[in-house]
Amino acid sequence: MKNCKPFEKQLVAYLHGELNETDAAALDRHLESCAACRAELAAQRATLDLLGEALAAAPAPAQLVAKRDIPHRPAAHRTTLADYWYSPQFRAGLVTAATASIFVFISLSFVVVQVVKKESPAFTADEVAIEVPAPQEPHVELQKLKVPQLEKSVAQSAPKPKLKKQVVAKSSPTFKAVPVPEAAPIISAEALGDEGLVASLGFSSQPWGQDKGVGEPLVRRGVWQATPAEFNTEQYDRIVDNAFKDAMDNPLSTFSIDVDRAAYANVRRYLTGNRLPPPDAVRIEEMVNYFEYDYPQPSGEDPFAVSMEVADCPWNQAHRLALIGLQGLDIETRNLPPNNLVFLLDVSGSMNAPNKLPLLKSAMRLLVNQLRPEDRVAIVVYAGAAGCVLEPTADKAQIFDAINRLKAGGSTAGGAGIRLAYQTAQDHFLPNGNNRVILATDGDFNVGVSSDGDLTRLIEEKRKSGVFLSVLGFGTGNLKDSKMEKLAGHGNGNYAYIDDILEAKKVLVNEMGGTLVTIAKDVKVQVEFNPRQVKAYRLIGYENRLLAKEDFDNDQKDAGELGAGHTVTALYELVPAGAGEPIRQAGKLKYQKTKLIDSDDLMTVKLRYKQPGGIASKLIVQTVKADDLNDLRAGANIGFASAVAEFGLLLRRSEHKGAANYGEVIRRARQTRGADVEGYRAEFIRLVEKAQMLDSEAVFLAE
Repeated sequence: MKNCKPFEKQLVAYLHGELNETDAAALDRHLESCAACRAELAAQRATLDLLGEALAAAPAPAQLVAKRDIPHRPAAHRTTLADYWYSPQFRAGLVTAATASIFVFISLSFVVVQVVKKESPAFTADEVAIEVPAPQEPHVELQKLKVPQLEKSVAQSAPKPKLKKQVVAKSSPTFKAVPVPEAAPIISAEALGDEGLVASLGFSSQPWGQDKGVGEPLVRRGVWQATPAEFNTEQYDRIVDNAFKDAMDNPLSTFSIDVDRAAYANVRRYLTGNRLPPPDAVRIEEMVNYFEYDYPQPSGEDPFAVSMEVADCPWNQAHRLALIGLQGLDIETRNLPPNNLVFLLDVSGSMNAPNKLPLLKSAMRLLVNQLRPEDRVAIVVYAGAAGCVLEPTADKAQIFDAINRLKAGGSTAGGAGIRLAYQTAQDHFLPNGNNRVILATDGDFNVGVSSDGDLTRLIEEKRKSGVFLSVLGFGTGNLKDSKMEKLAGHGNGNYAYIDDILEAKKVLVNEMGGTLVTIAKDVKVQVEFNPRQVKAYRLIGYENRLLAKEDFDNDQKDAGELGAGHTVTALYELVPAGAGEPIRQAGKLKYQKTKLIDSDDLMTVKLRYKQPGGIASKLIVQTVKADDLNDLRAGANIGFASAVAEFGLLLRRSEHKGAANYGEVIRRARQTRGADVEGYRAEFIRLVEKAQMLDSEAVFLAE
């Protein structure tokens, strides 16, 4: 607390409510940003509580009631411990003495640690030291207060951590051991197999629906754990819903495609934990794109096919809903190009939780089991430093061995790890292969290059080498969602959030081609609306993917990537021409006049994309007629996509949600669920039902 001197002496008075309003407010603000002072305050409060319990258990003096009636008692008359206890001066002195004892204990511990570090052998340049500080709790000994029960409870409050071996990885699979607190047990992939891995994490031994009825909802249970609000440092970018734009003034809408699905898994994590997600965690386009749709496969030379549908808008019957769908070319695993994969794994202290590093290791085993003899895997780890613990190899036994040895500890030097991972991928670059870094982290970068701007510039520089980046997010409490989304977007890759082993299987096994293999890059969409048919329009979601209209024809402008087998869905809410509702418009122009032409077109959709290794884009153009209207109940694609979008509007408390309600979402999702072989859509319905019960506004309306 050397930087907190102005507040140190106020903590005791703060506990007794003796600070004035100004000082108390200043201390409250300081405590919000200072973990050390919060810990000190908690230790002092615990000391007072223990003393209070001890005194409550002791026999009360016969004159206690009478003494309390005396407003001012001279110090000379205090003859019992209880008399002193009711003196603020005595309590302040006692807490100060206890605090001093804690400082002495911590100082001695620090000196011992420094001595141990000096006596430890120095590591060579190619070693990576991964350390975890042993967890310690403040321990206060009350020698003068002879209360056996109190002494026993204090002794039990500070358990001694068990020590076991910790990995220090070199650039070869040789490891050195240092003592750290006991971590989760290592799971052997070969011994357990896929089902054993699932069971070991607390899930059903039949997680993937092979023995269930078609469409049965998935059961997710196990590694999620709530984080107290005061320790929650998760970060989400502010999202402002797209507004309606006048089709006369702004006939063009331009955006980059987005195939990320992280927001849906993150929303599911909140709902599974019986909490509604924060509105900025709900990116509607990622929720819609989490699901596969029945779009046709491409039949021409383009690597994807384009589909379009129009229907009445379910949450505003006066409006229409337009769907644009892309279907990427499916490629069988055996026909995929060879992989040059570099796993960049966060093994810092923040990853030391059951739903972080242990889940990450299990997810990696699932992916490694799918790799072919021509695929190569390297592993780079980063904590206080970065190092390559496994050079590129196709030997699965070596890969599993390196995975099993991973442990968490230390701060997070993410920038150094990213540089080393890209360099490793470039050193073993496959000209006709898939060269990719797979970053797995909770996003908690706190050492070295850490600002969003510095990291994105670093990623943009590295992507020029032809190495793409995929990001896998893990954990709760300090998830840096906004940072990981930026990294994936600027690294020509995709971002997924892994909340359990089922999601790991979906991302890394079922959708391995789309996750790892890019078939089209810099994919942009531009829609021109016909003002004779459309008064105004609103793009639902994609708020952080919007592009200027001039960017569409600019091949230097980066955009989204499409993976093998991936689908992309975008929804527009349209206000028909002639509708009476007011729309914000720009003022009249003095030097220009707009002349409309007769056309029964509703809109024209243009797309641009590049081949994965190309530098020039190709243009695709398709038109939608105004009378091409579908039935939401009959159209499984637009029907189910609209249900997911409506759910997102409700979770976001969007000003554009209109008459949206959970009951209608559930009804339409059930009608358009389709085959649902994996059970994802049935699981969605269960999540909507849970959100309906958690949402106090929905409960109030139902009553």
